[in-house]
This record gives sequence, C-alpha cells and structure tokens, in this order.
Amino acid sequence: MFERDSPLRYAWRWIVAVVVSVAAAGWLAGLAAAQFTQDAAASRMATEAQLRASLLESEVARYRLLPTLLANDVDVLRSVDDAPGARETLDAQFAQLADATGAAAIFLLAPNGDTISASNANTPMSFLGQNFAFREYYREARRGGTGIDYARGTVSGRPGLFLSRGTANGGVVVVKLEFDELEAQWARGGGATMVEGQNGTVLITSDPALRFRSSDAGSEEGDLSALLGGAQIAAAVPIAVEGWKLVHAEPRAVALGGVVPIARLAGALAALAVLALTWIVLARRRRRVDMERARIARTAELESEVEARTRALRLEMDERAASEERAAALREGLRQANRLATLGQVTAGVAHETAQPVAAIRTYAANGVTLSERGDSAGVSENFVAISRLADRIGKITAELRNFSRKRTDKLEDVRLSDAMAGAQLILKERLRPIELHLAPEMETLTVRAGRVQLEQILVNLLQNSAEALVDVPDAKVMVSVRNESGMIVLNVADNGPGLSKAMMSRLFTPFSTEREGGLGLGLVIARDIARDMGGDLRHVANGGKGAAFELTLRPAGEVP
Repeated sequence: MFERDSPLRYAWRWIVAVVVSVAAAGWLAGLAAAQFTQDAAASRMATEAQLRASLLESEVARYRLLPTLLANDVDVLRSVDDAPGARETLDAQFAQLADATGAAAIFLLAPNGDTISASNANTPMSFLGQNFAFREYYREARRGGTGIDYARGTVSGRPGLFLSRGTANGGVVVVKLEFDELEAQWARGGGATMVEGQNGTVLITSDPALRFRSSDAGSEEGDLSALLGGAQIAAAVPIAVEGWKLVHAEPRAVALGGVVPIARLAGALAALAVLALTWIVLARRRRRVDMERARIARTAELESEVEARTRALRLEMDERAASEERAAALREGLRQANRLATLGQVTAGVAHETAQPVAAIRTYAANGVTLSERGDSAGVSENFVAISRLADRIGKITAELRNFSRKRTDKLEDVRLSDAMAGAQLILKERLRPIELHLAPEMETLTVRAGRVQLEQILVNLLQNSAEALVDVPDAKVMVSVRNESGMIVLNVADNGPGLSKAMMSRLFTPFSTEREGGLGLGLVIARDIARDMGGDLRHVANGGKGAAFELTLRPAGEVP
C-alpha cells in the first residue's frame, strides 16, 4: 500500500506505537491502582475491625465484675431469703444502679429461676414473676458460679448480652447489656460490622437485618458476599468474649470507587504526555544549546551588575550606620549637656549642703587639738568619729553628683524606685527643701528595669520642673504615686502649681520649646527619649485639678525587651 521507507509509512508506525503505548500504560495503571487500593482497603478494614473490637471488649469489661459484686451484697442475699421488705428495697437499688451504669436491666432470680427483684419492677416491661430457668446464663451460674449468654429477651423482645453470677444462698444475679448505641456508632462509621458467636450466628451488627443470621464470614468470602450482597473486602479479629469474632467489611466496588477508570485515564494521559515531551525535547534540543550560550553571556552581565549594585548598597549601608552612630552620639551629648546644666543649677544648693559639714569638721578638728593638749583621748576619739560621719555625708553628695554627671553606658539593670528617687532628692535637696514631697510607700518594694543614672536624670528633670513651677506657690506640694497597668509600672509625678498653658501643652515635647526664662526646652524631650530607650515612655496627663502631672512608664524588673 505504501512505498517502503516512505514518510507516510513512518508516520503510521509512529501512530501505531503511540496508540499501543497509551493503551498499555492505561491498562497497567488501572491494574496497579486496583491492587494498591484493594491492599490499602484491606489494611484499613483490619485496623477498623481491631478498633471496633477493642471498643466492644471495653464495653463488656465495664460490666464483668458487676454481677460478682452484687452477688455478695447483703440486700441481695436477704432478698433471696425473702426477708421482709428486702425485695422492694432492692428493686429501687437495682433501678438506680442500672441508670448510673447504663445497663439495660439488672435482676435477681430465685433458686428456681423466678425473678424476685428487677430494675424495671415498676415499668410495663417488668421481669417480676418471670421464670428464666430455661436460660443458659441461669444454668451456667447454677453450675459454675458465673454465666454469659447472648439472646433475645422474652419480655422486652430486645437482644442483649446477659452476665450472671450465683449467690451463696442459691440465687442468681443477672445484668443485661444492650448495644444499640454501639451498633449505631458502627453504622455511622460506614461499612458493615458484625459480631459472630461460636456457631457463626450474627449477634451484634451495624445492620439489624443481619442479626441472628448465620455466616462463616471469617473464613469463606463467598458466604460473606452472599450475606452482604456482592464482593466484599473484609477483616476478622477475635474478641475475648466467649470465642466471639468481629468482622468488618466494605463492598469492593465502594472501596475501589472510581479509582480504576481514573487510573487508566491518568496512565494513558501520562504515556501520551511522555511521548509528547519526548518529541518536544528532541525538537528543542538544539534550541536549548543556543539558549544556554545566551544565558551564560547574560549571567556574566548580570553578575557584573549585581556586584556593582552590591558595592553601592554596602557603601550606602556604611554611610547610614555612620549617620546613625553620629545621631546617637548627638543624642547622648544632649543628654549629658542636660545633666551638666542641671548640675550647674543645683551647685548652689550642693555648696550649701557641704558648707555646713565642712564648717563642722573644722570646729571638731580645732576641738580635737585642744582636747589632745589636755590629754582627753576619749574626747579626741569622739571628735574623730564625728568628723568621719561628716566626711561620709560629703562623700555621699559628691559621689551622687559624680555618678549623675557620667555618660550613660546603655546597661540596663534592676533598679529600686526608692533608690533612684533618693538619688534625685539628694541632687535637688536644696531646691526641694520648701516643698512638701509625698512619695508612694510602694516605691520601697517596686523594682524596674532601667539604667540607674538615666532613671535619675528623668526624675531630676520632673522634680526640678515641679520645683520651678512652685517657687511662688504657698503650701507647695509634689505627689508621687505608682501603679501597675498592663504589665508595666507607671510613676505619676504631680504638683499643685499653676500648670501648663494650652499653647505649651501642644508643643510640650518639641525641642527648644519652653516658657521658663533661661531654659533650653530640652529637658522633657531628652527625658522621654531616655524613657523610650529603656522600653517605657513619658507623657503629660491631666491631674484632675490645679497643677501639672506627668506619667513615666517603666518595665518591671527582670523583663528583657
């Protein structure tokens, strides 16, 4: 039909190869998917069967000891002996116990099999007077002390598991379990679940239509298929109850679902895609070589551009880091200048504080010389002790000023509020002398995370501002309170001075904004900057009356930002 080795002949060969390959791939994919899905379903059935068997065993185990415990109960023994009033009392006890444990029924049989007490004694389905001597659980309890039987109730018509135990005086205690809730739970879980007795009879099942039907489902797949209708994937596990076994099954068609046709289609498409890709790869091979050469050239060009851009970015980053360092140095310089300016303002007060101890030292020294000439060594010693105390006082003042004047170290530590406040008071002692200062007692125990010098600088700024505002105010007061708010410690410093003008409040934290003659307008700006560096904040608040109030927010001790 075609000439040998003609292009059309090769085209037909290619088409045939494609069709055969696609068909074979689809068939193999469907076969593999069916086997894989069936194996997975079998494994799932085994796991589900084991879980449901364990659930049933635990349900039965809950009631195993109940007949034994009741068989030794005094009221049970008295009821068997027909003690006056014992059986009516036991009826109520059985009813309460059945309600508490969830048992379907609890009842007591006399030695002849008559029911003499029952949990349902006061219901239309009462067992009282019924004789159950024909039941296997009665006969087993009479023979060996315990009995177990699964049967349909003759009064209620409902199937259940009967657990029995003989009493010492010939009676038999029986507890009946029903598995309606368990069967409903199995049904909601999907598939078919059944529990078979020793003779293959279905006792407990997710499908009530299967109950008491016979099928050796654990060994003969055909019997199970006939019972459930259609091919099944099933798993059977033994149960530790009278040789029972549990079978869980699912129709093979449901387990496989639409996997096989989908797998065949996917396999065919995959094979087709592989062949198409092979064709595309061969067609683009040469193109790829050309593109690779172009890519190498472009890569070299890009690497050169990236290197140049990297150098520019590195230079920009270095310049930015240097700028930030200069800004930080400038801020710290402003803070230092603020501290030194504060020190200059309090110099007169400090001179006053140290002048008295120095004069006293001079007097004690002169007296010491006189006492030494008199030979009064005890008096000389007392003068030396007094001189030492006065020197300590001067040293404490100068040390606080020296620490306050140092530059910050950026080291945060746990600082007691009372210690920082004491340092600020020592620096401003002369300025605060005419002011009534009220400190919250909680400051003695509260500790914050801050720099000691930085915190003192903030407090000195706040107290000094209040002192300047109170110069001409009679009954001048500064109130310092403290509270916990949202995990932070808030220090409130308020005075009863004239307060701030509206114009000043609008630019309170703007650099160089001040209404005080000779002021720089940097104190509050720097104080808030320091507070924020320590993880807190500083803000002006309304104090509900006359004067000004500021709130300093600080982190509690031990907290790391």
